[in-house]
Amino acid sequence: MRPDLLEVLREPGTFSELRLEPTKTDKGEVLEGELVSIETGKRYPIRDGIVRFVGNDAYADSFGLQWNEFSKVQVDSHNGANYSRDRFDSETTWTEADLHDKWVLDAGCGAGRFSEIAASKGARLISLDYSRAVDAARANMIDRYPNVQYIQGDILNLPFAPGSLDFVFSIGVLQHTPDPERCVVELVKRVKPGGKFCFTIYGRRWYSKLFSKYLIRPVTKRMPKRALLRSIQGTMPVLFPLTDFLFRLPMGLGKVFAFAIPVANYVGKNDFTREQRYQEAVLDTFDMLSPTYDQPMSPEELKSTLAGCGLSTSDYRFPTTSICNVTGQVRR
Repeated sequence: MRPDLLEVLREPGTFSELRLEPTKTDKGEVLEGELVSIETGKRYPIRDGIVRFVGNDAYADSFGLQWNEFSKVQVDSHNGANYSRDRFDSETTWTEADLHDKWVLDAGCGAGRFSEIAASKGARLISLDYSRAVDAARANMIDRYPNVQYIQGDILNLPFAPGSLDFVFSIGVLQHTPDPERCVVELVKRVKPGGKFCFTIYGRRWYSKLFSKYLIRPVTKRMPKRALLRSIQGTMPVLFPLTDFLFRLPMGLGKVFAFAIPVANYVGKNDFTREQRYQEAVLDTFDMLSPTYDQPMSPEELKSTLAGCGLSTSDYRFPTTSICNVTGQVRR
């Protein structure tokens, strides 16, 4: 971390200011040390340049495994495509002029696929993840984006004072927490007046729970994570070519098979090589089947949650319809 992070960083729960006690620094970055709460005296370690407010992965251990195992698969700068940039731009609608030199939080950064897009726009970016995925994010970006700082922390117990951040986004994360609605509330609270937010959550429809992954998740989410990953890796040499054929069938048949077979084979990603699609199929199939929580929200539920934050329908909009995606501004 860099000392300027203390401008917005606070002790989770108390919002006490924190005192920095560095023990190892390099070029202005604190690599090792502690943060000490002025109010409670509690100490929080800084290891490998990352502030650690949580001590283990707990419910997010599958994400720590997957994003360190497949740390570069979905990161544009490593795969040569622009899928992450296109998705970030489409779902947030934020420009470089919006983000430059602003405090921006990526809540649930994973390996940093969207963090690097925000960082490339000049944001003073904070990449936060509950799991050790944050280590993968730092490894992916540290040499190219010194404007990014990293925190291992909990969205449900954020280390920022209310109204302290300019922009907050969370893409494809909140449905994997114990309480997606409360996560939305906690994140909106951290946005300063005039600041903006963007959340993308799995959209729930009447037929969502019929999706094949939900039929087998009661078993797969309880499996040892490495055993599940090995099982997916062992069967993918058969499942990938099979789904590569079935998912391309015309007249809607491909979509039917994609709904009925719990394999994440994205046959439309033409900018990926076959090997890149194969690796992403392993990664995202594991991502579908392993998380402890998978709780989609409907747009109506998200609207109700935002209303509870004091926001009106004029404060936000849904720029995409295929998923539950909302972007808005806090005007309080």
